Amino acid sequence: MNQKYLVGLDVGSSSVKASLVNVETGECAGSAFYPKSEAPIIAVRAGWAEQEPQMWWNNMKLALAEAMTAAGATGDEVAAIGISYQMHGLVCVDKNLQPLRPAIIWCDSRAVPYGERAFDELGHELCLTHLLNSPGNFTAAKLAWVKDNEPEVFERIYKIMLPGDYIAMRMSGTANTTVGGLSEGMLWDFRENSPARFLMDYYGFDASLLPEVVPTFSIQSQVSATAAAELGLRAGTPIAYRGGDQPNNALSLGVLNPGEIAATAGTSGVVYGVLGDVNYDPKSRVNTFAHVNHQPAAAGLPSDTTRLGVLLCINGTGILNAWVRRNVAPEGISYPGLNPLMDAVPIGSEGVTVIPFGNGAERVLENRETGCSIHGLNFNRHTRNHIIRAAQEGIVFSFCYGMEVMQQMGMDIQTIHAGHANMFLSPIFRQTLANTSGATIKLLETDGAAGAAKGAGIGCGIYRDGAEAFASFKQLAVIEPRQADREATRAAYDRWREVLSRQVRVE
Repeated sequence: MNQKYLVGLDVGSSSVKASLVNVETGECAGSAFYPKSEAPIIAVRAGWAEQEPQMWWNNMKLALAEAMTAAGATGDEVAAIGISYQMHGLVCVDKNLQPLRPAIIWCDSRAVPYGERAFDELGHELCLTHLLNSPGNFTAAKLAWVKDNEPEVFERIYKIMLPGDYIAMRMSGTANTTVGGLSEGMLWDFRENSPARFLMDYYGFDASLLPEVVPTFSIQSQVSATAAAELGLRAGTPIAYRGGDQPNNALSLGVLNPGEIAATAGTSGVVYGVLGDVNYDPKSRVNTFAHVNHQPAAAGLPSDTTRLGVLLCINGTGILNAWVRRNVAPEGISYPGLNPLMDAVPIGSEGVTVIPFGNGAERVLENRETGCSIHGLNFNRHTRNHIIRAAQEGIVFSFCYGMEVMQQMGMDIQTIHAGHANMFLSPIFRQTLANTSGATIKLLETDGAAGAAKGAGIGCGIYRDGAEAFASFKQLAVIEPRQADREATRAAYDRWREVLSRQVRVE
């Protein structure tokens, strides 16, 4: 049997993407996503966000069929399947493995009071030392909401799972999960290296609600005959990898070792770094989860297999750049057209400082909502070009401000990996980030679904490790810190921090 393809599925809240990766070349042979317009989110009340798991399945089938057609592949040629998925969701199924209600997804905020109450009543130190986070608005707190508000549903729950667990279960008929999945739901105890019984006991959950825990890279289950017929795959095809979207994005960018950073800068920005020790931020300004290659000490492995993903989210990123293009830049200008305007202004924008936090409360500011603001404008000196450059510099500085939290946790940041997309298309943005952080930036051609496919290749033994799986990386550019410009850039960053400190009164 000539099994020459790996399938990666990326189950997002807006669409499901499927990619087929050629085992020999490591290149994407075909990809597709569904729906072609953004998938609906059910919002019965303000702050609620739900989706039907069946919708994910239907979209996955369509995307997979199109991707296989694009690659000219048959089901017999698929060696293994990997799954990436939207994090922090809650799927509740009965004994027949049928969903009992729509999934409560990551951006639903109804469970915030449940997490806050648990944090206060159990104690901050207990939660942070064992969960590495506040219980927050994660999967465990969402299940507590179901228990209190839908007791008839809660009584019928056989297993709870994350969105990726559900897709794997539909493909195999087997319910299981991973340490990474449990950690992102606040259901993994890093001190005990086991499910978080103390939090489950507090909420009144029986441990039997959790599926079996399987290694992230392993033959987790196999495609059933029923699913194979529905999907056009071979019965017995192994499902060999599963990871939340941000850990999987880091894997897709080759970020597996301490000190490496994966960054994205779309509407909002994410900085995801790998830590080699169990640690946490006492102010919960960042979230810490098990990374895809974390191996609990309970498995008898040495301590240097500790790999935690530290997640920083900045809300006011690309959305600020888009606002500036629409409202400040000349009418009709393109994003590349902003570059010569910014080039006309020196580093530091001649004293103009932009605080970019205008897209809601920022976790890195301890959930303060400061709004976006412009400082230092001189009407006789400054032009729109200064504001455009200062906005991009302000976004970079917000990234570096959050990365300082990671450094306080013991992370030695040396390399930033990013896809060649969104704000990383801007030469000034990426050079300012390199100059401010002192890190080397590597721009790579990749995507989450292709990364999940390569994860499956590791899980089923086709690739020896991540280095071999991603040896075919297309590195598009390397941006080194420009030493001649670092002093001016750091001076601008110090001014930005001083303005922020006055505005929000944080150290």
